[in-house]
Amino acid sequence: MRRRSKKIRTLAVTGGTGFVGSHLLRAALAAGYDVRALTRGWKPPEDEIAWVDGALDRPETLVKLATGVDAVIHVAGMINAPDRAGFEAVNVGGTANMIDAARKAGVRRFIHVSSLSAREPDLSDYGWSKMKSERLVAASGLDWTIVRPPAIYGPGDRETLELFKMARRGIVALPPGGRFSVLHVEDLCRLVLALLDEPDTWSEIYEPDDAREGGWEHRHFARTLGRVYGRRAATVAVPKPALYVASRLARLFRRSKAKLTPDRVRYFCHPDWVAAPDRRPPERIWTPQVRTASGLKQTADWYRREGWLR
Repeated sequence: MRRRSKKIRTLAVTGGTGFVGSHLLRAALAAGYDVRALTRGWKPPEDEIAWVDGALDRPETLVKLATGVDAVIHVAGMINAPDRAGFEAVNVGGTANMIDAARKAGVRRFIHVSSLSAREPDLSDYGWSKMKSERLVAASGLDWTIVRPPAIYGPGDRETLELFKMARRGIVALPPGGRFSVLHVEDLCRLVLALLDEPDTWSEIYEPDDAREGGWEHRHFARTLGRVYGRRAATVAVPKPALYVASRLARLFRRSKAKLTPDRVRYFCHPDWVAAPDRRPPERIWTPQVRTASGLKQTADWYRREGWLR
Protein backbone atom coordinates (compact mmCIF):
# COMPACT_ATOMS: atom_id res chain seq x y z
CA MET A 1 0.00 0.00 0.00
CA ARG A 2 1.43 3.37 -1.00
CA ARG A 3 1.77 6.04 1.66
CA ARG A 4 -0.19 9.25 1.13
CA SER A 5 1.80 12.24 -0.03
CA LYS A 6 1.31 15.81 1.10
CA LYS A 7 -0.23 18.27 -1.33
CA ILE A 8 2.50 19.65 -3.58
CA ARG A 9 2.62 23.42 -3.92
CA THR A 10 6.28 24.38 -4.41
CA LEU A 11 8.36 23.13 -7.32
CA ALA A 12 12.07 23.09 -8.16
CA VAL A 13 12.59 22.97 -11.94
CA THR A 14 15.77 22.36 -13.92
CA GLY A 15 15.93 23.31 -17.58
CA GLY A 16 13.60 26.27 -17.04
CA THR A 17 15.46 28.43 -19.54
CA GLY A 18 15.02 25.90 -22.37
CA PHE A 19 12.14 25.17 -24.72
CA VAL A 20 10.18 22.63 -22.65
CA GLY A 21 11.22 24.13 -19.31
CA SER A 22 10.08 27.66 -20.16
CA HIS A 23 6.65 26.36 -21.14
CA LEU A 24 6.53 24.30 -17.95
CA LEU A 25 7.29 27.33 -15.79
CA ARG A 26 4.41 29.28 -17.36
CA ALA A 27 2.04 26.34 -16.96
CA ALA A 28 3.05 25.83 -13.33
CA LEU A 29 2.52 29.48 -12.49
CA ALA A 30 -0.86 29.48 -14.21
CA ALA A 31 -1.81 26.44 -12.13
CA GLY A 32 -0.93 28.27 -8.90
CA TYR A 33 2.37 26.61 -7.98
CA ASP A 34 5.26 28.42 -6.35
CA VAL A 35 8.27 27.91 -8.60
CA ARG A 36 12.02 27.87 -8.13
CA ALA A 37 14.11 27.44 -11.28
CA LEU A 38 17.76 26.87 -12.06
CA THR A 39 19.59 29.33 -14.30
CA ARG A 40 23.19 29.22 -15.46
CA GLY A 41 23.33 32.94 -16.25
CA TRP A 42 21.94 35.94 -14.43
CA LYS A 43 18.19 36.45 -14.72
CA PRO A 44 16.32 39.61 -13.71
CA PRO A 45 14.25 39.13 -10.54
CA GLU A 46 10.65 38.05 -11.12
CA ASP A 47 7.79 38.14 -8.66
CA GLU A 48 6.52 34.71 -9.63
CA ILE A 49 9.78 32.77 -10.18
CA ALA A 50 12.64 32.41 -7.70
CA TRP A 51 15.69 31.99 -9.95
CA VAL A 52 18.63 30.10 -8.46
CA ASP A 53 22.02 30.72 -10.04
CA GLY A 54 23.60 27.33 -10.61
CA ALA A 55 24.28 24.39 -12.88
CA LEU A 56 24.00 20.61 -12.93
CA ASP A 57 27.75 20.29 -12.35
CA ARG A 58 27.63 22.55 -9.26
CA PRO A 59 26.02 20.29 -6.63
CA GLU A 60 25.85 22.95 -3.93
CA THR A 61 23.57 25.08 -6.12
CA LEU A 62 21.25 22.12 -6.69
CA VAL A 63 20.85 21.65 -2.94
CA LYS A 64 19.94 25.34 -2.73
CA LEU A 65 17.40 24.86 -5.51
CA ALA A 66 15.77 21.87 -3.81
CA THR A 67 15.73 23.15 -0.24
CA GLY A 68 12.21 23.94 0.93
CA VAL A 69 10.31 22.58 -2.10
CA ASP A 70 7.74 19.78 -2.33
CA ALA A 71 8.86 18.28 -5.65
CA VAL A 72 11.69 18.33 -8.17
CA ILE A 73 10.96 18.31 -11.91
CA HIS A 74 14.17 17.48 -13.74
CA VAL A 75 13.91 18.69 -17.35
CA ALA A 76 17.47 19.84 -18.09
CA GLY A 77 19.58 17.74 -20.41
CA MET A 78 21.98 17.71 -23.33
CA ILE A 79 20.41 16.94 -26.71
CA ASN A 80 23.47 17.52 -28.88
CA ALA A 81 27.07 16.73 -27.91
CA PRO A 82 30.24 15.89 -29.85
CA ASP A 83 30.70 12.51 -28.17
CA ARG A 84 29.36 10.08 -25.57
CA ALA A 85 31.32 11.75 -22.79
CA GLY A 86 29.50 15.02 -23.45
CA PHE A 87 26.10 13.36 -23.11
CA GLU A 88 27.20 11.40 -20.06
CA ALA A 89 28.48 14.46 -18.20
CA VAL A 90 25.14 16.28 -18.40
CA ASN A 91 22.44 13.64 -18.79
CA VAL A 92 23.92 11.09 -16.41
CA GLY A 93 26.13 13.12 -14.09
CA GLY A 94 23.65 16.00 -13.90
CA THR A 95 20.79 13.65 -13.04
CA ALA A 96 22.88 11.95 -10.35
CA ASN A 97 23.67 15.35 -8.84
CA MET A 98 20.01 16.39 -8.87
CA ILE A 99 18.95 13.14 -7.20
CA ASP A 100 21.60 13.63 -4.52
CA ALA A 101 20.45 17.22 -3.96
CA ALA A 102 16.83 16.12 -3.57
CA ARG A 103 17.87 13.57 -0.97
CA LYS A 104 19.94 16.12 0.96
CA ALA A 105 17.06 18.61 0.89
CA GLY A 106 14.56 15.98 2.03
CA VAL A 107 12.46 16.11 -1.17
CA ARG A 108 10.67 12.85 -1.97
CA ARG A 109 8.75 13.60 -5.18
CA PHE A 110 10.92 13.50 -8.31
CA ILE A 111 9.68 13.69 -11.89
CA HIS A 112 12.26 13.00 -14.56
CA VAL A 113 11.63 14.16 -18.13
CA SER A 114 13.59 11.67 -20.20
CA SER A 115 13.19 10.77 -23.90
CA LEU A 116 11.69 8.03 -26.04
CA SER A 117 15.27 7.45 -27.23
CA ALA A 118 15.99 5.72 -23.88
CA ARG A 119 14.01 2.78 -25.24
CA GLU A 120 16.83 2.05 -27.74
CA PRO A 121 20.06 2.81 -25.87
CA ASP A 122 22.27 1.00 -28.40
CA LEU A 123 21.20 3.26 -31.27
CA SER A 124 22.75 6.52 -30.12
CA ASP A 125 24.93 8.03 -27.42
CA TYR A 126 22.03 10.33 -26.57
CA GLY A 127 19.66 7.40 -26.02
CA TRP A 128 22.32 5.55 -24.04
CA SER A 129 22.76 8.53 -21.73
CA LYS A 130 19.01 8.94 -21.21
CA MET A 131 18.64 5.26 -20.33
CA LYS A 132 21.47 5.55 -17.81
CA SER A 133 19.78 8.59 -16.28
CA GLU A 134 16.52 6.63 -15.99
CA ARG A 135 18.29 3.80 -14.19
CA LEU A 136 19.69 6.26 -11.66
CA VAL A 137 16.22 7.67 -11.03
CA ALA A 138 14.68 4.20 -10.67
CA ALA A 139 17.34 3.24 -8.11
CA SER A 140 17.11 6.52 -6.18
CA GLY A 141 14.63 5.43 -3.52
CA LEU A 142 12.60 8.58 -4.21
CA ASP A 143 8.93 8.77 -5.21
CA TRP A 144 9.80 8.99 -8.87
CA THR A 145 7.96 9.06 -12.17
CA ILE A 146 9.69 9.03 -15.56
CA VAL A 147 8.15 10.64 -18.65
CA ARG A 148 9.53 9.69 -22.07
CA PRO A 149 8.28 12.31 -24.54
CA PRO A 150 8.30 11.57 -28.26
CA ALA A 151 9.07 14.37 -30.74
CA ILE A 152 7.98 17.58 -29.03
CA TYR A 153 6.96 20.66 -30.99
CA GLY A 154 5.41 24.04 -30.26
CA PRO A 155 6.13 27.78 -30.13
CA GLY A 156 9.77 28.49 -29.39
CA ASP A 157 11.16 25.14 -30.52
CA ARG A 158 14.31 25.38 -32.65
CA GLU A 159 14.66 21.63 -33.20
CA THR A 160 11.61 21.32 -35.48
CA LEU A 161 12.01 24.76 -37.08
CA GLU A 162 13.85 23.34 -40.09
CA LEU A 163 10.89 21.05 -40.87
CA PHE A 164 8.60 24.07 -40.97
CA LYS A 165 11.03 25.91 -43.25
CA MET A 166 11.15 22.99 -45.66
CA ALA A 167 7.37 22.60 -45.66
CA ARG A 168 6.95 26.29 -46.45
CA ARG A 169 9.30 25.85 -49.43
CA GLY A 170 7.19 22.90 -50.58
CA ILE A 171 9.71 20.06 -50.28
CA VAL A 172 10.57 18.12 -47.13
CA ALA A 173 13.65 15.87 -46.83
CA LEU A 174 12.97 12.90 -44.56
CA PRO A 175 14.83 9.88 -43.18
CA PRO A 176 14.05 6.46 -44.71
CA GLY A 177 10.58 5.03 -44.06
CA GLY A 178 9.29 4.79 -40.53
CA ARG A 179 6.73 6.01 -38.04
CA PHE A 180 6.94 8.27 -35.01
CA SER A 181 4.79 9.91 -32.35
CA VAL A 182 4.54 13.62 -31.62
CA LEU A 183 3.25 15.74 -28.75
CA HIS A 184 2.60 19.45 -28.34
CA VAL A 185 4.71 21.03 -25.60
CA GLU A 186 1.63 22.32 -23.78
CA ASP A 187 0.25 18.78 -23.49
CA LEU A 188 3.58 17.55 -22.13
CA CYS A 189 3.56 20.27 -19.47
CA ARG A 190 -0.01 19.47 -18.49
CA LEU A 191 0.99 15.83 -18.03
CA VAL A 192 3.98 16.63 -15.84
CA LEU A 193 1.87 18.81 -13.55
CA ALA A 194 -0.97 16.27 -13.46
CA LEU A 195 1.43 13.61 -12.16
CA LEU A 196 2.62 15.58 -9.14
CA ASP A 197 -0.12 14.62 -6.65
CA GLU A 198 -0.76 11.09 -7.93
CA PRO A 199 0.90 8.42 -5.75
CA ASP A 200 -0.37 5.74 -8.14
CA THR A 201 2.11 7.06 -10.72
CA TRP A 202 5.16 6.54 -8.51
CA SER A 203 7.70 4.13 -9.99
CA GLU A 204 6.06 4.29 -13.43
CA ILE A 205 7.48 5.11 -16.87
CA TYR A 206 5.08 6.85 -19.26
CA GLU A 207 5.26 7.41 -23.02
CA PRO A 208 2.70 10.10 -23.93
CA ASP A 209 1.65 11.04 -27.46
CA ASP A 210 -1.04 12.92 -29.37
CA ALA A 211 -3.37 9.87 -29.29
CA ARG A 212 -2.83 9.03 -32.95
CA GLU A 213 -2.95 5.24 -33.08
CA GLY A 214 0.18 3.82 -34.68
CA GLY A 215 1.86 7.22 -34.78
CA TRP A 216 2.64 9.24 -37.91
CA GLU A 217 4.21 7.97 -41.08
CA HIS A 218 6.99 10.38 -42.05
CA ARG A 219 5.42 11.32 -45.38
CA HIS A 220 1.95 11.82 -43.92
CA PHE A 221 3.29 14.13 -41.23
CA ALA A 222 5.21 16.20 -43.79
CA ARG A 223 2.12 16.58 -45.94
CA THR A 224 0.05 17.57 -42.93
CA LEU A 225 2.66 20.20 -42.15
CA GLY A 226 2.59 21.39 -45.78
CA ARG A 227 -1.15 22.02 -45.53
CA VAL A 228 -0.41 24.56 -42.80
CA TYR A 229 1.03 26.67 -45.63
CA GLY A 230 -1.74 25.81 -48.07
CA ARG A 231 0.38 23.59 -50.28
CA ARG A 232 1.03 19.93 -50.95
CA ALA A 233 4.58 19.40 -49.79
CA ALA A 234 6.68 16.99 -51.83
CA THR A 235 8.65 14.52 -49.73
CA VAL A 236 12.09 13.07 -50.38
CA ALA A 237 13.35 10.05 -48.42
CA VAL A 238 17.08 10.57 -47.93
CA PRO A 239 19.10 7.31 -47.71
CA LYS A 240 20.99 6.69 -44.48
CA PRO A 241 24.46 6.87 -46.15
CA ALA A 242 23.62 10.30 -47.57
CA LEU A 243 22.54 11.50 -44.13
CA TYR A 244 25.87 10.33 -42.70
CA VAL A 245 27.72 12.34 -45.34
CA ALA A 246 25.58 15.38 -44.60
CA SER A 247 26.27 15.03 -40.87
CA ARG A 248 30.02 14.94 -41.42
CA LEU A 249 29.85 18.01 -43.65
CA ALA A 250 27.75 19.78 -41.02
CA ARG A 251 30.35 18.97 -38.38
CA LEU A 252 33.15 20.18 -40.66
CA PHE A 253 31.56 23.53 -41.43
CA ARG A 254 29.46 24.21 -38.32
CA ARG A 255 31.55 22.33 -35.76
CA SER A 256 29.84 22.29 -32.36
CA LYS A 257 26.82 24.16 -33.75
CA ALA A 258 25.95 21.35 -36.17
CA LYS A 259 22.44 20.01 -35.53
CA LEU A 260 22.78 16.96 -37.77
CA THR A 261 25.38 14.63 -36.23
CA PRO A 262 26.19 10.95 -36.88
CA ASP A 263 24.60 10.20 -33.50
CA ARG A 264 21.37 11.85 -34.61
CA VAL A 265 21.43 10.08 -37.96
CA ARG A 266 21.36 6.72 -36.15
CA TYR A 267 18.46 7.97 -34.05
CA PHE A 268 16.48 9.50 -36.93
CA CYS A 269 16.78 6.42 -39.14
CA HIS A 270 15.26 4.02 -36.63
CA PRO A 271 11.86 3.01 -38.10
CA ASP A 272 9.82 2.92 -34.88
CA TRP A 273 9.59 5.91 -32.57
CA VAL A 274 5.92 5.35 -31.77
CA ALA A 275 4.90 5.65 -28.11
CA ALA A 276 3.97 2.27 -26.64
CA PRO A 277 0.20 2.02 -25.99
CA ASP A 278 0.77 0.10 -22.75
CA ARG A 279 2.88 2.97 -21.40
CA ARG A 280 0.35 5.72 -22.00
CA PRO A 281 -0.56 7.70 -18.86
CA PRO A 282 -3.89 6.73 -17.26
CA GLU A 283 -6.80 8.55 -18.93
CA ARG A 284 -8.23 9.57 -15.56
CA ILE A 285 -5.07 11.65 -15.03
CA TRP A 286 -4.30 12.98 -18.50
CA THR A 287 -5.28 12.92 -22.15
CA PRO A 288 -3.80 15.14 -24.89
CA GLN A 289 -5.84 18.25 -25.68
CA VAL A 290 -4.01 19.73 -28.69
CA ARG A 291 -4.94 18.25 -32.07
CA THR A 292 -1.72 17.96 -34.05
CA ALA A 293 -2.98 19.76 -37.16
CA SER A 294 -4.09 22.70 -35.00
CA GLY A 295 -0.89 22.61 -32.97
CA LEU A 296 1.25 22.74 -36.11
CA LYS A 297 -0.65 25.77 -37.37
CA GLN A 298 -0.32 27.49 -34.00
CA THR A 299 3.43 26.83 -34.06
CA ALA A 300 3.82 28.05 -37.65
CA ASP A 301 1.91 31.23 -36.80
CA TRP A 302 4.22 31.83 -33.84
CA TYR A 303 7.33 31.34 -35.99
CA ARG A 304 5.97 33.82 -38.51
CA ARG A 305 5.08 36.45 -35.88
CA GLU A 306 8.51 36.16 -34.28
CA GLY A 307 10.30 36.45 -37.61
CA TRP A 308 11.83 32.98 -37.47
CA LEU A 309 10.50 32.09 -40.93
CA ARG A 310 11.69 35.12 -42.86
